[in-house]
Amino acid sequence: MAFAVCNVSIMPVRVVSDERSEMVTQVFFGETLQILESSTHWAYVRLTHDRYEGWVDPKQIMVIDEDEMKRISESPLFFSSDLVQVVTQLSNNQLIPLLMGSHLPGISQNRFELAGQEYEYEGATVAANAKPNRSTIIENASMYLNAPYLWGGKSPFGIDCSGYSQTVYKISGLSIPRDASQQALQGETISFITDAQMGDLAFFDNNDGKIIHVGILLGDNKIMHASGKVRVDAIDHQGIFNVDTRKYSHKLRLIKSYLP
Repeated sequence: MAFAVCNVSIMPVRVVSDERSEMVTQVFFGETLQILESSTHWAYVRLTHDRYEGWVDPKQIMVIDEDEMKRISESPLFFSSDLVQVVTQLSNNQLIPLLMGSHLPGISQNRFELAGQEYEYEGATVAANAKPNRSTIIENASMYLNAPYLWGGKSPFGIDCSGYSQTVYKISGLSIPRDASQQALQGETISFITDAQMGDLAFFDNNDGKIIHVGILLGDNKIMHASGKVRVDAIDHQGIFNVDTRKYSHKLRLIKSYLP
């Protein structure tokens, strides 16, 4: 069984082994993965964090053995919590850009190790097991305001609706699946929007009843979501009311709470 760690800022994961293929998600620096199949130019992988699968460029990962995988997985995990930062690879003093949510396993006194390489990072961090609270969720969600929409994206330079909710929750101490339809299966259902609290997730469906969108509730009948860009709109029992077009854009299906 082969394992690897992402050693670039952010790596696309594709449906099929073709650079022109649809990007379904992205992998942050420091994330580990299992290699299920490989060839000269492509590797089919399963991500450790959320079990998502797809094709990646093997030039964007470092293959590690089982002992290194075990060491990383047993190290205290931290995430970068600055919107954009850099990490220094000490062997050659090269800088690697980091995006919020990058993995920094075992970081101590600003240093950590991956696959035999030592790195230095002086930005802000948050522990993966940090106790989540609603104010932190909203604070982290607000960092992405005006980030452009990008199918499969998870960064401030391009993000989709479920990548947004997953990443915001991750750096707030909560682990949820990648896709909106998967996220909607977890948490406690809130029967009425008037009972929802800030930080809860609202899910929206299409005419066939399929969950196609998710957003983070702000309270005061407002929602933050990725639609064209990360934006704030109004919400009621019908759905999202776009404050620019003055029309409903998404039909409310259900609300889930992941916090007490």
